[in-house]
This record gives sequence, structure tokens and C-alpha cells, in this order.
Amino acid sequence: MKASILHKDNFFLIAGPCVIESREMAFDIAIYLHEVCLKYQIPFIFKGSYRKANRSRIDSFKGIGDLKALNILKDISKELNILTTTDIHSAEEASLAAEYVDILQIPAFLCRQTDLLVAAAKTGKIVNIKKGQFLSPDSMKFAVQKIKDSGNDEVLITERGSQFGYHELVVDFKGIPKMRQFAPVIMDVTHSLQQPNQANGVTGGQPELIETIAKAGIASGVDGLFIETHPKPSEALSDGANMLPLEQIDQLLHKLVRLKKAL
Repeated sequence: MKASILHKDNFFLIAGPCVIESREMAFDIAIYLHEVCLKYQIPFIFKGSYRKANRSRIDSFKGIGDLKALNILKDISKELNILTTTDIHSAEEASLAAEYVDILQIPAFLCRQTDLLVAAAKTGKIVNIKKGQFLSPDSMKFAVQKIKDSGNDEVLITERGSQFGYHELVVDFKGIPKMRQFAPVIMDVTHSLQQPNQANGVTGGQPELIETIAKAGIASGVDGLFIETHPKPSEALSDGANMLPLEQIDQLLHKLVRLKKAL
């Protein structure tokens, strides 16, 4: 891996839309992010869910079709020569997605599912485990060990906030150095600002705090950042309430790179 994304002088970035909405949209976002990351010498991984399994309501958008979305991710990787990642939700999905992407993401709610973790590990792909909102940072060592005990040392941990009451998440930055003892750590900036379980069945968010959480992540020593972004978050088909407008990513990364250098 980790040679391709870990950089002693800079953080890496996992970014993209919450879900693949169309080929044109995915390529537009990927090309823009790729160019900005080249500008700042930030290793870049394009993220897009090929299917959304965890939605608040049954009528929420879930995807454009598994193989259609996966092929878009594969084409982005090939044409732009960049790594791609998507989340998986069952052991059966691991081998399917592994044919199309470079990194398999384990959703936070599923980080304790042993069969899923083992199946992901056995694909030989990099496995990025999102820390459950219900787990302590120390508990993530067991999730990481499941991957390593399955013969795969290519594992990452993503911090995405902890449940605080019914509708809020908080980030315990003490957990960053704790989890870095087990694996490289990513700060999921945008999901940490979600306001889940809203009465209307649509997740809320606080995108005005994206820069604050990102800076705090860099300052606390994370290896990478995770940011969902969209040209028009208000029109995004999933998680638009906590996304960063694509046009703001350049200015944000400029500030974060300066902060990283200062540290």
C-alpha cells in the first residue's frame, strides 16, 4: 500500500461523492479532485459508493445499479491512474467489489462483523475499517487484528465520530494517537458532522464545521482525510447535508497543506 498513499511529509485524501449518481458526475468530480491533489502533492483515492445499503428510509436513493457503478469506478481508476474505494456490506460483496476497486471500505455499523472483515481481508485488497459510532478507539485493535489474522496487513482505520445522544456525533481526538498504534488513521471529516436519526428520516449535517474538524485532524496527527464532496450538495442523492461543495476543496486543501508543513 502503503507506499502508494502514505507520505511522511503530507496527508493523503480519500474524497468523492457519497454515491455514484452517474458516469459524467463521477468523472467530473474525480478529474477535478485529481488535479487539485496533484497541485498540492497529496496522494489521492477517489471514493464513491456503488450502492447505499444503510439508508434512513426505504424510498431513499440506493444507486444506479451495482455493476454499472462498479464499472465507472474501474474506468476512473484506469483512465486517471488513481486508486479507488467503495464500501461493502456483506461477505459476498467483498469478492465482487474487489474486482473493480483498490480499497474495500467497511462501514462503521459493520465494523464488528467478523465474516465481512475476513472476506474483505482475503481479497488481498487494502481494507479501510470505519470505527463504529458505538466503539472506543481502543476497541478497534480487535477489528484490525481480524484483518491481520486473515493474512492481510494492508489495513486502515477511519475515525468518524461517536454517538452523543440521539442526533449528534462528537470526535474524541485522543483516539487518533491510540488507534495509530494499530494502523494508519484517517479522519472522516464530513461523516463526523452528520446529525443522524432526524425525525423526517433525512440525515442532517453541519458542513460549516468541515474546516474545523479537518484542521483538528491534521493537528492530531492523522495519516489521511476523508471528505465527501459534490458540485451541488443540495442536489446530492445521498448525504448532501454534510458534504463540502466541490468548488471549496482547493482552498481547504491549501490551508491544510500549510498546516501540515507547519507541524
